[in-house]
Amino acid sequence: MKKTFITITLLLFVSAGFAQPFFNKKGMESASIGYVVKNLKTGSIVHQRNNLLSFTPASVTKLITTATALEILGKDFTFKTYIEYDGELTNGVLNGNLYIRGGGDPTLGSYKMGDPRFMLSWAKIIKNAGIKEIRGAVIADVSLYDQEGVSPKWLWEDIANYYAPAIFALSIFDNTCRVTLRSGAEGSIPEIISHKPFIEDMNLHNHLVVKNIKSDSAYFYGSPLSNERYLFGAVPINKKEFIIKGDIPNLPLFFAKEMDKNLRNIGIKITQQPQVLFKKEEKKRKTIYCHHSPKLSRIIQEINVKSNNVYAEHLFKYLSLQKNSIAHSAVSIGVVKYFWKQKGLNVESLFLQDGSGLSPKNKISAQFFVDLLSYMRLSKNFETFYNSLPIAGESGTIRQFLSGTSLSGSVKAKSGSFDMVQCYAGYLSDQYAFAVLTNNFYCPRREIVREIERLLTQSIR
Repeated sequence: MKKTFITITLLLFVSAGFAQPFFNKKGMESASIGYVVKNLKTGSIVHQRNNLLSFTPASVTKLITTATALEILGKDFTFKTYIEYDGELTNGVLNGNLYIRGGGDPTLGSYKMGDPRFMLSWAKIIKNAGIKEIRGAVIADVSLYDQEGVSPKWLWEDIANYYAPAIFALSIFDNTCRVTLRSGAEGSIPEIISHKPFIEDMNLHNHLVVKNIKSDSAYFYGSPLSNERYLFGAVPINKKEFIIKGDIPNLPLFFAKEMDKNLRNIGIKITQQPQVLFKKEEKKRKTIYCHHSPKLSRIIQEINVKSNNVYAEHLFKYLSLQKNSIAHSAVSIGVVKYFWKQKGLNVESLFLQDGSGLSPKNKISAQFFVDLLSYMRLSKNFETFYNSLPIAGESGTIRQFLSGTSLSGSVKAKSGSFDMVQCYAGYLSDQYAFAVLTNNFYCPRREIVREIERLLTQSIR
């Protein structure tokens, strides 16, 4: 029955007036909308409008990042992190430095799919390798990635928040710091109780206010390698504990300090303070241990189902290593565009700035998304890609989308949204590919979502 409903729905798109209520709706006067629906079995376009215009797609951009990574790296790819040392190890004494060489793994200590106590395990591996004393330093080697950290195309209001942290070759705890507050009466300043993980040299400048609101509008501000963080916005009244989330400042140094602390805690002596290595060096090293991340098939599921920006940006940046020896997001853009151009896709409407969709300067057409989805339908990686997408009405960021309709459970797609942006792209069963992109509306978001749902469920009315 569901297939019948879907077929009828798509055929109704052919009607010239089908989508007209969408465009005539109050709050859409200044808006733009582009969409394409394609029958993957026949190759025919069921309906389209403004299909070649480029829109800000928000997190739908993650479809491009994950599909490209699958095609280039393969579903079994893993990030690798190395524990190494230089100098000489004699009678338990290392006359040299211990290095943690990053390979871009976003899952280290991750609460999503990692082990938050991984450093203790690593410390024991180092001790079991015969190291009792380090006459040198613990060094976080992040030389595989550039020092930029964040995209220059991101907004200042996003940078330093948990969903937009700096991306380096080493990652830890989802690059997230949870700050616990206690709030009182309206108009007062909330008290900072604690932060986890504890960052001893972080300076939190509290400019928050307490308001009679249900949810917070608190934002962190700060640059990637600075320990200064500024808190602005509002939090609800009379909360004994209220958590807001920001990034971990100066993450490479924090990583080195945490590793240093874990080693000291199990009795290993270290003579020098933790350090960070940003540029590659020629010193010869010996490897103690190589850590592998979960497979790419699992990582892209986290990216697409939970819309994980941190994982997406790590993966996007890693793609640049196909061309450069040092990862840089600007190079990744070229790698992605070249790959899809070689596959026959028209990249003239692909204006890519990052891998997560966080930048409002991303501009991509509905046609490009449908062409990419069509290509993936014939790829050997299709099953992995398809299974990484959330199910409308059931899971992930689209668990409420199409809920209670005839299409609930039949649509696998990626959503994307921020101010004045609401977009979807994916598959209707495995027979149709679609993309619906809306920008610059000023009516309530729920009304835009309802109209998009109406476009996909008109047949059951």
